[in-house]
Order: sequence, then structure tokens, then C-alpha cells
Amino acid sequence: MHNSLSFFEQQIIRFIDQSNETTILHTPNQAMTSFAIDDAIATAVGNDEVKPTARIWVHDKTIVLGIPDSRLPHLERGLEYINAENYQAVIRNSGGLAVALDKGVVNLSFILPNKGDLSIHDGYDLMLHFIQQMFRDYTTDIQAYEIVGSYCPGDYDLSIDGIKFAGISQRRVRDGVAVQIYLDVEGNSRERASVVQKLYSLSKGDAETTYIYPDVNPAVMGTISELVDNPFTVDGVIELIKQTLQNLGAQIQTTGLISSEENVFYKRMEQMKKRNQKIAPYL
Repeated sequence: MHNSLSFFEQQIIRFIDQSNETTILHTPNQAMTSFAIDDAIATAVGNDEVKPTARIWVHDKTIVLGIPDSRLPHLERGLEYINAENYQAVIRNSGGLAVALDKGVVNLSFILPNKGDLSIHDGYDLMLHFIQQMFRDYTTDIQAYEIVGSYCPGDYDLSIDGIKFAGISQRRVRDGVAVQIYLDVEGNSRERASVVQKLYSLSKGDAETTYIYPDVNPAVMGTISELVDNPFTVDGVIELIKQTLQNLGAQIQTTGLISSEENVFYKRMEQMKKRNQKIAPYL
């Protein structure tokens, strides 16, 4: 995929905005629900049952843990702390480490077919170029490289002048892939980061771990609003996502989930609950 954004030209994109929904398919709309939904959509997209999908999701006061985080030696201490701070926690099924979400953070999933022609780098590049395009009227300085001291550090940390405002992960399901990004839009990024910083310090303690967990520095995290000096809102960014898709030549379709997606969702939800059993007693 050379010019990754050419994917959207004359492409029908199903647009699902679940940022304000309190329940999805009779299930409370929490981060766990979102990961199960993305899996269900990726399955249907991979089977050519539905069009490529852009899905928006927002969850208040949630720490999304990576699988390595679930192996922290004193995780129960960290979980008790975030519980006292009124945060929930969920162990996700995609790559990466702990991320802090709240109502000022927009999550966008591009859920695409993958018949072996969409490499992991292609998926990351598609999202990177989309975000650069989306904010091009405000900045041309968005770069992708690891921001040391950020939470969930990786090669596709999105930053301006060394301050990270977004991170990308991927989840691959048979012939479908969900490329997921969180965007710090508004609110206090340093406060979010300090919660993750404390979670790690309590959960690791003085123990030696084979896995290297990040030493979180809240000063390297920021919102896109601060970084481009423009007061974006979550709703405004959701509208900007839709506009950018249309500007790239996509035709937006706002249809709901189909029955096969609903069936897969309930199965994936059970898997998510099992994955999260070990942390449930502390929350």
C-alpha cells in the first residue's frame, strides 16, 4: 500500500459513533465492550459481510491495561489505587501497555479487510497519515516515533515537538484488522499520565521484572488542543474525523451492526470477561 490514504478514495465506509451510548446490545458500554465490538466487526469485515468500518468510542475514567501489565508483581496494589481514584480497569486483547481514557479522549478504530495485503506497518501508516491529514490545517509537525517516558510507548507514538498526544495499536482477527488510536483531545493529559505513573510504581514496587515497564513522565504527554493551541472538543474531533474521510473521497454510511456481528460480539464478550477475571476482585 504505497499511498495509504488512497484506500479511502471511492470507498464506502460504515461510520459507527458509539461515543455517547450507555449500552451496546444490552451490555453496559465499557472499554471491555469496545474491544469485543471491534473483534465482532473485524470478523464481519474480514468475511466481506459488511463494508470497512470507522468506529468512534469514548469511555470515562478507564485504565486500559496491556497483557504484560496483567503480569505486574503487585498489580492488586495498583488496581486498588486506581479504584480509589474512581477509575475502572480492563485488560485489552490488542498490543501495547497501559493507557488512560476519560471523556476528553477519543478512540477511533479503522476496521479493514486483510487478505494478506495489509502488513502491520501498512495499518500503522494508514492511521498516521489519516491523523496528519485530519489536523493539517492546524499543524504539519505531527511525527511518529517512540516518546520515552510516555505511557504505552511505541514506534507509532504521535507527537508534536516531543509531546505525545496519541498512540496506535492493532488487533488482527482472521481476515480483518482493527487499527485503533486514542487521541488526547481535551482535559488534563498530565493528570491522566500521573495516574498511570502511580499505577506502575505501586504495581511493580521494588520487584525485578524481566519485562521493562515504562517509567512514566507526565511532562511528555499533552492534548492536541494544547499542542496546536486550538480548543478542540471531543464532538468537534468526531466531526473532523467524518469530514476528513469525506475529503479523502470516502462515502459515509451510517448503518448499524448486523446479526452475525451481534453473535460474535456476545462470544467475544465472554472471552473478555474470562481474560479480566484475575483483576475483577480489586475493582
